[in-house]
Amino acid sequence: MSLRRRLLVTLGLSLSVLWLLAAGWLLLQLHHSVRRTLDQRLEASAHMVAGLVSQLPSGVWQQKIKTALSTPPGKGVACQISSMRGDVLLRTRGDSRALLDHTPRGFSQHTRNGTHWRTYSEAANGLVITVADRLHERRQLQTRIVLAAVLPFLLALVGSLIIGWWGIRRGLAPLEGLRGELARRDPETLTPVVVDAAPAELVPVIDTLNELLLRTDDAMQREQRFTSNAAHELRTPLTAIKTHVQLARRVEGTRARDALENAEAGVARLQRTLEQLLLLSRVESAQPWPEAPSASVAETVQAAIADLGLPESFAADAAADDTPLALPVELAVELAVAALRNLLDNAVQHSGAAASVALHLLHRSDAVIFEVIDAGAGAAPPEPRRFERGRRSTGSGLGLAITMAIASRFGGALEMIRREPRGLCARLTLPRHGHGSA
Repeated sequence: MSLRRRLLVTLGLSLSVLWLLAAGWLLLQLHHSVRRTLDQRLEASAHMVAGLVSQLPSGVWQQKIKTALSTPPGKGVACQISSMRGDVLLRTRGDSRALLDHTPRGFSQHTRNGTHWRTYSEAANGLVITVADRLHERRQLQTRIVLAAVLPFLLALVGSLIIGWWGIRRGLAPLEGLRGELARRDPETLTPVVVDAAPAELVPVIDTLNELLLRTDDAMQREQRFTSNAAHELRTPLTAIKTHVQLARRVEGTRARDALENAEAGVARLQRTLEQLLLLSRVESAQPWPEAPSASVAETVQAAIADLGLPESFAADAAADDTPLALPVELAVELAVAALRNLLDNAVQHSGAAASVALHLLHRSDAVIFEVIDAGAGAAPPEPRRFERGRRSTGSGLGLAITMAIASRFGGALEMIRREPRGLCARLTLPRHGHGSA
């Protein structure tokens, strides 16, 4: 069921039930009020007749009257005056003869010849005065009053439903506008949605939708960059491997062996590039990173140095700093090692020798800082660019981009500081365990 229909049904049922309950209560009150008013009319008629009778000479009603006097019948009303002995002195003409005889004092109801009557009888000045009216005419009067009272209720109910339908339709118009805006959009259009005169309740929905569109656009751009980068980076080693394999087929001896070795080196380079691309894609994705034990400073430094094949003295120099090597960082071992290894590899590639590269360890209450300093001639880029290599570099150009992505995702930072007169300081800040967020 649509939201509009659901609101209409809910509002319609609510209004109908409330109006019908109010109408039922009104009808019940009308019924009691009309009955009480008509009974008061009967009682007042009897009092009026008694008052008129009291104005006559006292001996008039004491005489024996052989023939009862009669008055023209009233519409639906009958009246009778009788003595205390039961002699009828005056009555209205019509079918009230048997009705008005021997009626009890006060109010009562009787049925004569299929006609229902309401009677009232009282004694005054030695006479019994009885008045009555037809219940049928009472019901007709009540029906007319009910129609006069209920008709505005029905009109108000119908009017409320119409106004409610119009108000719901008008209130949901921004939703219809949002639906139309999305329906007209090209699937590749991920710009923010704009809805004119959006109500306050719809603004958070539109804002959330626009944030989703921006994140989707960012994800698509990452996928496009990944595809473009992969195609760009894999084309060269694949071409080189193909060339070396073709050359090995055509030559023999040392040249063939050299061509196969070059092809094998190209395969190794291609493998490293693929691993870097896959790691970058995983780090930049919005998917949560699998739970893994946190890395310590010592594990990170030792694994990064071992992966690059650097001399053991390099690790000894790093351990000589005053930073406790058992401090944990808020990263899995795989990511912490990859981030530091890329910085060290970049420094070695640009400086040309591991001997000119230094690793300093610092720590704060909430973070561990790795400073990789080299003596190369490279300037500090404002932001690491992918596939941008130095003249001496043989890597893929993804190392710094991966390190920055890892640091950014886990609440760290990467700074590239140019040193004078030459060299570069890459400062990697990683949050300590319990102080960061993934």
